[in-house]
Amino acid sequence: MRAPSLRLLLPVPLVIGLLLPFSPLRADARPARPPEPSAAVEFGPQAAELLAAAACGAGSPPAAIPPKLQKTHCDFVKKAQDQYRERWITPARAFFAQHVPADVPKKVVYPFAGGDLSTALTVYPDADEITTLSLEPAGDPRSLRALPRGALGPAMEQVRKELRFLYVVNFSNTKNMIEAMRGGRLPAQLIFGLSALHLHGFELVGLRYFAINDDGSMRYLAQADVDAAGDPSKADAGRRNRIFNNIEIQFRKPGSGRVQVYRHIEANLDDNHLNKDPRVLRHLEAKGQVAGMTKAASYLLSWDAFSKIRGYLLGHVRWMVSDATGVAPKWGRSAGFEYELWGTYEDAHMEAGRSIATEWRKEWAASPQRVLPFRFGYPDRKQRNHLVIMRRAGTPAAK
Repeated sequence: MRAPSLRLLLPVPLVIGLLLPFSPLRADARPARPPEPSAAVEFGPQAAELLAAAACGAGSPPAAIPPKLQKTHCDFVKKAQDQYRERWITPARAFFAQHVPADVPKKVVYPFAGGDLSTALTVYPDADEITTLSLEPAGDPRSLRALPRGALGPAMEQVRKELRFLYVVNFSNTKNMIEAMRGGRLPAQLIFGLSALHLHGFELVGLRYFAINDDGSMRYLAQADVDAAGDPSKADAGRRNRIFNNIEIQFRKPGSGRVQVYRHIEANLDDNHLNKDPRVLRHLEAKGQVAGMTKAASYLLSWDAFSKIRGYLLGHVRWMVSDATGVAPKWGRSAGFEYELWGTYEDAHMEAGRSIATEWRKEWAASPQRVLPFRFGYPDRKQRNHLVIMRRAGTPAAK
């Protein structure tokens, strides 16, 4: 299938307790060729303020934010977080605790993730490293203090709107995310990540930004890169967000000495872009065997125009969870995977999935009926829940 313009694409899917002293990552959580941290600019203090002010976690927001505005914002956000935790995280966490094998790889790759770190933490709470990829940049962490008072209210309202959408339907709409994240006055992708950490009981350790070198290794942004982004009170938000596009958040459970890592990479994953610029694929390939996931990905993994990222998953994933927008059996079985299907699926709820829906319908018809008590990504055309587990043949199911 020929892909439409990616500027018009797709709904795609979505952190933080007490602030502790910022500390470097453990060596074994870094890629094979780690970046040199000595020149990296640490944005942990800015992340801590965003956690308190925008994600409504622990800590104190900047004093310049009017108390009434802060209360209005956090009353709304905390209500959405509480409802989402009760309605979705609680049943989903119980399900995945039973069905994710204990020996899955500790590195997780989640393409087409939008702002959805929360689902990754629900499925893989013990991961050493989670990497999400989407069209959206993380955003400039300096923005909160730089916004004039008149712009702060509308910017926080935009964050509230997108957080609520994510927590109600459990995926993000890319058309909305482009406005909120590419040109947003606040770093919405980063805020979504901080909200996820808060929801799952993690605490912030540190924040850095990075670029990917030609060989796939990482280079942390240094002070010269930050200076090039311009004054956050004057420079265009879209331009600054493009420079502050990839993040690395270090986090941990309270009282734990073990640091976990979340990275988000802004990337267009269609074949044209990956052929022109293969750095992201090289970065992913260097991770070795990984656990995978995707959901609400507009069925792009079934399109000819996304064969490279599909091929990466088939070559490197050992265990993966998705909805019907994941890797279909027509590719997975020949690559040595077997499938376990949950819920009910008869047809795609959107035109982009029609070409692969017949295959999925046959798979569900031949599968034992397994009830899925929560929604994972898209529903089928009749608004019914479904979920796909794809595991390499010979990998035991969780007991």
